Amino acid sequence: MNTADLRTAALAAAERGWRVFPLLPGRKQPAVHGANSCLGTGPCATGHKGWEQRATTDPERITRAWSHKPYNIGIATGPSGLLVVDLDTAQPDEQPPDEWRQAGVRDGHDVYAAAATNEAGFYADLVWDTHTVVTPSGGTHLYYAAPTDVRLRSTAGTALGWKVDTRGPGGYVVAAGSVIDGRRYETTADRDPRPLPAWLVEKLKPGLPPAPAQPIAPTTGTHGSYLDAAVRAEVSRVHTAPEGQRNYSLYCAAVALGQLVAGGAPSEHDVRGELARAAGRHVAVGAYSEAQAHKTITSGLRAGAKRPRQVAA
Repeated sequence: MNTADLRTAALAAAERGWRVFPLLPGRKQPAVHGANSCLGTGPCATGHKGWEQRATTDPERITRAWSHKPYNIGIATGPSGLLVVDLDTAQPDEQPPDEWRQAGVRDGHDVYAAAATNEAGFYADLVWDTHTVVTPSGGTHLYYAAPTDVRLRSTAGTALGWKVDTRGPGGYVVAAGSVIDGRRYETTADRDPRPLPAWLVEKLKPGLPPAPAQPIAPTTGTHGSYLDAAVRAEVSRVHTAPEGQRNYSLYCAAVALGQLVAGGAPSEHDVRGELARAAGRHVAVGAYSEAQAHKTITSGLRAGAKRPRQVAA
C-alpha cells in the first residue's frame, strides 16, 4: 500500500464533496476510537465524535491524516448526500434463498437487476448509469445522489433482496483507491451519481425496526410496578441519548432489560419491541441503521442474560 496514492484518492473523493475519514490500513474498520474508549479530549472535548461526525472534505485535515499511515478511505454516505447500493457476490458453495432461486440469479447484481426490472420496467437499465466502484471481492458499489427531503435508511438485505445492501445516513462505504489483501477498490464508471430512482426512494424511506403490534401489557402490584418502571427508565435512556452516545445507550438499555428477561420477566419479545420503538427515532435521523439497531439490541440482551436479575414478587 502506498500512503501517497491513498492520500491522493482521499483528496479526490473530498473534491467531489464526499466526506472522508481514515480506515485501518488494509482493512474496512474505522481508524477512530469508539464511544466506549473515548477520553473526552481533542476533537471529543465537547462530547464524543465518531467517524461520521469527524468525516471531512478539508484538504488540510486529509493531507495531515493520510501523511501518517497508509489508511484506507471511508466515505460517510449520509453527510456526503449519497445513497450507495452494495451488490455482494456469493461464496462458491452458497445458494440463493428459495425466493431468489431462479435461473440466472447468482448474486446481488442479479437480484438488483431483477428488482429494477420489476419496479422500473423499460427504465431498469438506468439504475446502472451512475458512479460505480468494484470491490476486491468482485462486488459492486452503485453511488446515487440521495434526495434532500427525506432521510433514507441503511439496510442489510432487508429492503431490496439477497446480497443487496444500502448505505445512507449512519453508514459508510470503502472508497476507490483503498486496498484489501493487496487488491484495490477501482472506479469503473467515473461519472456524477445520478439521482436515486423514485422506486428506490419509496423502498428505503425510514421505518421503525419490527416491533410487536401491542406494547407490554400493564402489570399490577409491587412486582409489576417495578418491572414497568424499569422498562420505562431504559426506554427513556434510549429516547434521550445524546448525539454520539445513541448506539451505546441502546446497548446499555438492552443489557439492563436482558438481565430481567433472563430472570423470568418481562418477555424478550416484548422488550425487543419496546427497545425497537425507542430506537426508531434515531434510525429516522440516521444515527444508526435499522440493521445496526437490531444487532445492538441482540448483543445487549445476550450480555444481560449472562447475569440474570429476578424481582421479588
